[in-house]
Amino acid sequence: MASVCFYFQVHQPYRLRHYTIFDTDHEYFDETKNREICLKVAHKCYLPTNRLLLDLIKRHEGRFKVSFSITGVVLEQFRDYAPDVLASFQALAETGCVEFVGETYYHSLSFLFNRQEFGEQIAAHGRLVEELFGRRPEVFRNTELIYNNELAAEIERLGGFKAILTEGADHILGYRSPNYVYRPLNTKSLKLLLKNYRLSDDIAFRFSNQHWCEWPLRSEKFAQWVNAVNGNGVTVNLFVDYETFGEHQWEDTGIFRFLNELPAEILRHPDNDFKTPSEVADAYDAVGEVDVHNLISWADTERDLSAWLGNPMQDSAAAALYRLAEPVQATGDPEILQAWRRLQTSDHLYYMCTKYFADGDVHKYFNPYNSPYDSYINFMCVLDSLRSRCTRSADGAAPPHQILAAPPHGASRASGSADELRPTDESLAV
Repeated sequence: MASVCFYFQVHQPYRLRHYTIFDTDHEYFDETKNREICLKVAHKCYLPTNRLLLDLIKRHEGRFKVSFSITGVVLEQFRDYAPDVLASFQALAETGCVEFVGETYYHSLSFLFNRQEFGEQIAAHGRLVEELFGRRPEVFRNTELIYNNELAAEIERLGGFKAILTEGADHILGYRSPNYVYRPLNTKSLKLLLKNYRLSDDIAFRFSNQHWCEWPLRSEKFAQWVNAVNGNGVTVNLFVDYETFGEHQWEDTGIFRFLNELPAEILRHPDNDFKTPSEVADAYDAVGEVDVHNLISWADTERDLSAWLGNPMQDSAAAALYRLAEPVQATGDPEILQAWRRLQTSDHLYYMCTKYFADGDVHKYFNPYNSPYDSYINFMCVLDSLRSRCTRSADGAAPPHQILAAPPHGASRASGSADELRPTDESLAV
């Protein structure tokens, strides 16, 4: 038996507008740009792919199943900018063949910095998913599949989840296969579902690469690779960004034709089926424990946190952001709290990444800034404004700027020393 478990990540951040230290208003986010991008991706990906999935579910009489993790921030944007997209996801939910997975509401790194905030975001996301789609999540995925033993223990402590999704990284599995169900180390009831990154990346990254030895990838060929798992595993976990369909892999690559034909090819083998993550967890026993001491993710070749916390700019920005937790909460101001939480979205740190080797093109594709340095300056100016509002709320006085808004020692633009990057305006320094 080989159960294909499709999981799609759906996410769009609230992008910041150009903000300087001289700005005095509190409109941090670029509503025009956010609306524009949401509608563009809706047209290219969300609406056509949702229509196709709904048709596939009906065509195969419920035998085809998928799952989604949809962040709170993108659900808010669907509500405000693209209600037809939200309605299309609700139509999928009504089929009973689609599962919605839990995660942090703001697609944040809160697990690494503030466990109380982490728990509150998971709870808020669960409430929203239940309100919109009729069922509370039973499976959890942390932001960008970031995971270690400690996260599993925290999820078990919070309760309500039967399984966690994460990356099937080679260095944690060794000789073992991601095509089995495992158990997190030192947990009692949780199960661990691991991404088959080779087959997932064949769809997400290599599909349109004409230099790839397997190009063009047809549904028949991919189904043969899935069939080969029979006798060597029980589940093929295909975890990809939903924007793969129509946005990252454009329609003219044949990606929609591939998806349209794939379920029939998979189901042609009598031992294959499709399951949602919770169904996989219910159907199969864990074959052993997986010990993940160091943090992993599904990003880049390293499968670590270096996409978000890999240079001094990112480390400085994240530390400054989470230092504001208590001052923000103390204001009791819902607008300040919302702005702070939207700033937690991991994309803002991703834009500061300076990796320009194997994964450089991926980072540049997703980055709306001219450079990581520009992203850092813009983010820190917004954060400085937010800190000032917290301080004014506490004592009624306008404080001096205190948050670092120039790259810390050791940062670089693309090449060059930290001294070359340090601005002359003393108001930007600590």
